[in-house]
Amino acid sequence: MRNYKKDIKIIKKIIEEFFEKMTFEAELKMGQMEEDSLPVDLKTEDPQILIGEQGRTLVELQKILGKIIRKKLGEQIFLDLDINQYKKKKIEYLKEMAQSMADQVALQKEEKALFSMPSFERRIIHLTLSEREDVKTESIGEEPERRVVIKPK
Repeated sequence: MRNYKKDIKIIKKIIEEFFEKMTFEAELKMGQMEEDSLPVDLKTEDPQILIGEQGRTLVELQKILGKIIRKKLGEQIFLDLDINQYKKKKIEYLKEMAQSMADQVALQKEEKALFSMPSFERRIIHLTLSEREDVKTESIGEEPERRVVIKPK
């Protein structure tokens, strides 16, 4: 049985040191470990630099920190890093947009292609619309231009 409380303290120290070396002031809030996944909320005065265009910098920071943590602990722990609740707000937006676009597709009986997005965002669209009986979703294209198409059933 792993001592997750000890792991969380080590992880928090790693993240704090990482952002100190980047000269970013950040307030960390560590969540509860769930199935080797640890949610971490970071608050900072200048989030846009850390989030980047369409959240790409945030994704890369999460990967880098994950590798540092794995090296330090000797075990893979998925770090779910969010900055100023960017991911939470983005997920809410994507769900609302998916439902709205699906309503249009069902009403007009014409498929609609969404803008290109990273895989985790496409997954949110697919999951959000998976219960609907009037539309279906499909991912098309190649990275980084891969997108979701919503089609009438």
